[in-house]
Amino acid sequence: MVLKCICLNLWWGGNLFPAIVDFLRTEDADIVCLQEVHDGHDPKLKDRLRSMDVLRDKLGYAYEDFAESHLLRLPEGAIPSGNGVLSKFEITTRSKTYLFDSTQKEYMDVPEQWPIFPRILEHVALATPAGEVNVFNMHGVWDLDGDNPSPQREVMFRRTLKAVEGKPNVILTGDTNATTGNPLFKDVEKQLVSVFSDKLESTFNMRRKDKPGYATAAVDHMFVSDSFEIISKECPDVDVSDHKPLVVSLKLP
Repeated sequence: MVLKCICLNLWWGGNLFPAIVDFLRTEDADIVCLQEVHDGHDPKLKDRLRSMDVLRDKLGYAYEDFAESHLLRLPEGAIPSGNGVLSKFEITTRSKTYLFDSTQKEYMDVPEQWPIFPRILEHVALATPAGEVNVFNMHGVWDLDGDNPSPQREVMFRRTLKAVEGKPNVILTGDTNATTGNPLFKDVEKQLVSVFSDKLESTFNMRRKDKPGYATAAVDHMFVSDSFEIISKECPDVDVSDHKPLVVSLKLP
């Protein structure tokens, strides 16, 4: 069985929502892992503030999960924000792990609060014809220095590795906010295979970034169990977010 998996940071819920919908509809992946998802439900809200509702209506995936990490305080109110998974396969288990501890309940989209946003690892177990597949969808600790093995990042990776330990057929992906050169990835690669290894120069869409450093920063990653055969992998330069998506096809016996 071949699975197609996409990872994409929506960029504050989906600043480029029509392009996101067109891209995901065309790719028609089996599993879609999303970060910076908003889960408001008032129809009067902009599409980007009700990401899950809009994607459900537009794409028609049979199964979905939204994992709230925090409430984002906006002029429209406090909007649930976090990670989301869309799946063609039944979700049999779902959970989330906080990647560092935080005491606030609401946050604002201002630079001084970016480092303290709660970050989570969303987990869903999928019932596929080839057996259980465990998908872990990460939005990592924010730090402008992607190579910095900070204490917060040490906690993040330690909790991640504990969550995936012993699980069969793992797909770990997301916007880690850590660049390929971060030494903490070495611990991940002791358990899982890096799909892209060090082959990605950047996972940012430079049409939407004004700092040149983003052009050499690969922060979106995917790791898989060695039970998977990697059939294809791509980081297409499409204008759907301030991040580029990861598009990977994997085979299970």
